[in-house]
Amino acid sequence: MSGPAPKPAIPAWAVGEFFGTFLLVFFGCGTVAAAVLTGAQVGVFQVAIVWGLGIATAIYLTGSLSGAHLNPSVTLALAGWNGFSWRRVPGYLACQFLGAFAASAVLYVAFAGPLRVFEASHGIVRGSAGSEASAMIFGEFFPNPGGRPFTSKILAMIPSSTAFYVEALGTSILVLVILCATDSRNSSRPGLLTASTIGLTITMLISLLAPLTMAGFNPARDFAPRLFSALAGWGKVVFTINGSGWFTVYILGPIAGGQLGGMIYRCFFRPYYAVAD
Repeated sequence: MSGPAPKPAIPAWAVGEFFGTFLLVFFGCGTVAAAVLTGAQVGVFQVAIVWGLGIATAIYLTGSLSGAHLNPSVTLALAGWNGFSWRRVPGYLACQFLGAFAASAVLYVAFAGPLRVFEASHGIVRGSAGSEASAMIFGEFFPNPGGRPFTSKILAMIPSSTAFYVEALGTSILVLVILCATDSRNSSRPGLLTASTIGLTITMLISLLAPLTMAGFNPARDFAPRLFSALAGWGKVVFTINGSGWFTVYILGPIAGGQLGGMIYRCFFRPYYAVAD
C-alpha cells in the first residue's frame, strides 16, 4: 500500500509567481522584440493584444498556485488593501523578478540573430548613446523610442513627472480592475473570464499609454529585463538615458499607482459590494 505523495520541495506559490511572470515577460517583451527587430507586428494594438493574451494565459496557468499576482505593484496593493500577508511579500517579489530575468535571457538567445542585424543595419553600437533603440526590447523608456534613437527634441516630449503620472495612472486602473473582478461579493464579476478581463484591460491600457511610456505598470517586468540588458552589453545607458526615471517612473510610479487603485477599491467599491450582497 503506497503512502501519500511526497510534498513538493518548492512551494506552489513560488512556482506560480516564477513561471507566471516568466510567461508575462516572454510573451510581452517577445512581441516587442518581434515588432522592433522584424516588423512582425504593425502598430501598437498588435503588440498590445499579444501582451493581453499572454497575461491572460499566464493567469489561467498559475492563478490556482499563487493567485497570479505576477507584478510587485499588485502584490503590494493586495498586502496594503486586501489582506494579503506582508510576510509573504518578499518571497513573491523575489520570484517575480527571477521569472522576469529568466524570460529576458531566453528571449535574448532566441532573437540574437535579428538583434545583430537590426543594430548593424541601423548603425547602433550597443551601450552607446542611441542604443536605447534596441534596448527597448527589454526595459522601458519614455517616450516610446519606437525602434529609433532618441534626440533631444524627442526626449523633451515627455518629462519625468508626466511619465510618473502615466505609469501611476495605468497601474491604478489595472489594480482596481483586478480587485473588483476578483471580489467574490461582486455579483457581476467575470468568473471564468477573469483572466481574459485582466488581459483585455492590459490591452486597452497599452493601446492608450504605450506611446508615452511603453506602458509598463510592473516593476518586475521593467527592472529585471533592464538589468539583464545592462549585463548583456547595453551597460549604463539603460539606467541613464531617462535620468532617474528607471527608478522613479518604472518602479515608484507603478507602486504608487497600485496603492491608489487599492485605496479606491477599499473605500468606494468593496463596501458597496458588501451592501449589495
